[in-house]
Amino acid sequence: MRKSSETPPDERPARRGPGRPRRAERDGPSTRERILREATELFAARGPEGTSLRDIAARVGIDVSSLHHHFPAKEALYDACFERVHAAERAALAPLVADLDRAAAAGGEPLGAALRALAEGFVDFLEEHPHTTFLWLRRWLDPTRGAGLDRAYALPLYGDVERALLEAAQAGTVRETTPHVTVRSLVWAAHGHVTALAAASPAERERERYEFRLWVRRFLDALYGTEGSAGGAGSGAGDGSDVIIHHPLE
Repeated sequence: MRKSSETPPDERPARRGPGRPRRAERDGPSTRERILREATELFAARGPEGTSLRDIAARVGIDVSSLHHHFPAKEALYDACFERVHAAERAALAPLVADLDRAAAAGGEPLGAALRALAEGFVDFLEEHPHTTFLWLRRWLDPTRGAGLDRAYALPLYGDVERALLEAAQAGTVRETTPHVTVRSLVWAAHGHVTALAAASPAERERERYEFRLWVRRFLDALYGTEGSAGGAGSGAGDGSDVIIHHPLE
C-alpha cells in the first residue's frame, strides 16, 4: 500500500529539464544580461580598476561564484560590456549609414540630408545611452591599453562612414581628404556634448542640446554644403531653418 505522504508521480511538479530557463529568467532579463547591465554602469562610473567582480555581483544580487559561471574573468566581462553597447549602437546607426552610402555618389541635398540624419542619430543614441560615452572615456584615459576594444567595437562603424565620405569624394560630390579626422572630430565632440549634459541643470541641458545640434548642422554644411544653401556651397551660413527649438532660450 502506498503511504499517504507519497505523491503519485503524475501529480508531482515537472522537473526543470537541462537548459530550461527558470521562471525569473523567462519573465525578465536573464542573469547574464543583468550582469552586463550593472557592469556597464559600474565600469562607466569607475573604470575597470575601480570596479571589482564582487561589486558587480552585489549590484546584481548574486554571489561571485554565480558571476564567474557567466564570465570567468573581469577582462572577459569588460570586453562583453563594450560588445553590448557596440551592438546597440550599430543597430541604431546601421540604417543611417546605409542611407549615407547610397547618397554618397549622388551628392547635393540627398547627401547633406543623409549626413545630418546620421550625425543627429548618433547624438540621439548617446543622449539615450550616456553610459556609452563614459565607458569609452574611461577606456581612452589610457591610450595604449585596450586598443583592441577600439578595433573591435569602434573603428568598424566609423570606417563605414569614412568609406562613404571617400566614395563621395571620388565621385566629386564633396571635397574630403581626411575623413578619419572628420569622423573622429564629430565623435569626440558628441561625447563632449554628453559629458556637458551630465553636469548641467535642466535649463542648461536644453540650451546645450539646442546649441550642439545647431553646431553639428553648421559644421557639416561648412564641410559639405551644397549649391543653393544660403551663402553658397560649404559656407556654413544658414537661413534660420536649421533651428531645432523654435522658442527663445532664457
